[in-house]
Amino acid sequence: MALAVASRTVSYLDQDYLELGRRQRSVVLLAAAVSSACGLATELLLGGLTSYLVGDHALAYGVAVGGFLAAMGLGSYASQFVAISQDPDNRQGLLRAFIQVELAMAPAIALMPLGLFALFVAGGWLWLGLALATLFLGILAGMEVPLLTRLLERDSSVKEALAGVLALDYAGALVGAIAFPLVLLPWLGMFPAAACLGAIPAVMVVAIAQVFSKTVPRIKRWGRAGLAIALGLALLAPLTVPLGNTLENRLYRAAIIHREDSQYQHIVITQREGDTRLFLDGDLQFSTADEYRYHEALTYPVLAAVDVPRRVLLLGAGDGLALREILRWPGVETVTVLELDPAVVRLGRSHPALVAANHRSFEDPRVTIKFGDAFQLVRDLLATFDVVIADFPDPDRDGLAKLYADGFYRQLRSHLAPNGAMVTQASSPYFAPKAFACIVKTLAASGFQTYPYRVDIPSFGPWGFVLASSKAIVLDQLTIPISSKFLTPELLPALFALPKDEQWDLDTIQINRLSHPILPQYQRDRRWQWY
Repeated sequence: MALAVASRTVSYLDQDYLELGRRQRSVVLLAAAVSSACGLATELLLGGLTSYLVGDHALAYGVAVGGFLAAMGLGSYASQFVAISQDPDNRQGLLRAFIQVELAMAPAIALMPLGLFALFVAGGWLWLGLALATLFLGILAGMEVPLLTRLLERDSSVKEALAGVLALDYAGALVGAIAFPLVLLPWLGMFPAAACLGAIPAVMVVAIAQVFSKTVPRIKRWGRAGLAIALGLALLAPLTVPLGNTLENRLYRAAIIHREDSQYQHIVITQREGDTRLFLDGDLQFSTADEYRYHEALTYPVLAAVDVPRRVLLLGAGDGLALREILRWPGVETVTVLELDPAVVRLGRSHPALVAANHRSFEDPRVTIKFGDAFQLVRDLLATFDVVIADFPDPDRDGLAKLYADGFYRQLRSHLAPNGAMVTQASSPYFAPKAFACIVKTLAASGFQTYPYRVDIPSFGPWGFVLASSKAIVLDQLTIPISSKFLTPELLPALFALPKDEQWDLDTIQINRLSHPILPQYQRDRRWQWY
């Protein structure tokens, strides 16, 4: 009898027959969920990296996530040819194929972001690299669900097997999508996060090899391969930091004195010959060589438009430079700052270069800081303000368009005192004239009288602002009661005389609305593409 049982066992192994226990079934399903989480998190990382490098947020995530999903379809189709050369129900072959997919994904996940960054720095084909990386990773991810479904269908119906695989696969994708912005990026940084993500599928191969070691002895070698890859990627993770830093240093013409990834953006501070510059997601925010021009132009006209600007609302500007100028103005009693990213304010309070530039403005007792999305925070405000100053990033992404929308401007107007005034930065009237005109027209549609103006800033070129108020402002009567480095009483009204080639026919421009955010399209429709 014992010989008969042994003979039957050998016969099953010869036919690659494999019966799954509950523990084995749970582990392979968990591996699928984990792999899905890692795959989607990697695509978000690739999309975020490309957006950071080239600035086209919508297209970057469209190629990364959309291409990934399309490539998964190709992978699903290709999976039908796995193990067909032997027995279509060859379960050991299917398990082996699934393990091989996991092991192929591990180094790809870990190295693709760093490779894409190197391609950009070298001046290569970034979009082609993103497309190929997405295609490769998506095909591998797409093979997993069909392979597991075929592996599990002998123990249950196809319907039950597919339902179980898809449920955990989608759950894993959700975990990956949430973990990437909230945990991986702010805690680990972009490239170490990729290395850690890559190690996870390899670790799952080790777990699969462990639970199948008795029924499939030859699987142990795949477990050893998974362990080697996982350890290698874990050792690689800290090395990606100096590698990434070396590559990033080549993007700037000055020494990087600080860099970090916050929950919201990549922050870089450079310094060269006394010139300190702040970059957020690769976009220059200021240069200490000429930032006074920008911040005087942003704050002085609107403060001068109000008789006594006691209460000021400052939106954005977490570096403290605009705050510095506001606090110098006579009559200012309170300044409420709404800033999205606490990391920027922390640097404004503590980094020596920024503290020297903003004159320790955050230490002034008149200042109150609230962190969060200004779009949400403004709704909760109960106070009214004499002056509102909006210093948001350029609206080149759909997520920023709401801060320049008709609905948001109406909210701000409801918090503005009857004789108050507001101002917003409005991109470049020369390089992005449609965006500049759109902001002017949107403010006018919100019930404001508008007064667009511009100033030349060497680091940026011609830059635009829009002064707005519910009452008429007599520009010739604006005065500056404090000493300044740039603006003079004579120059102030001249800022509002726009050159002819920076004006746009407003009849051809649409209003930027929450329901139809046209502004990012105008912002991307630049006069010169290198801007």
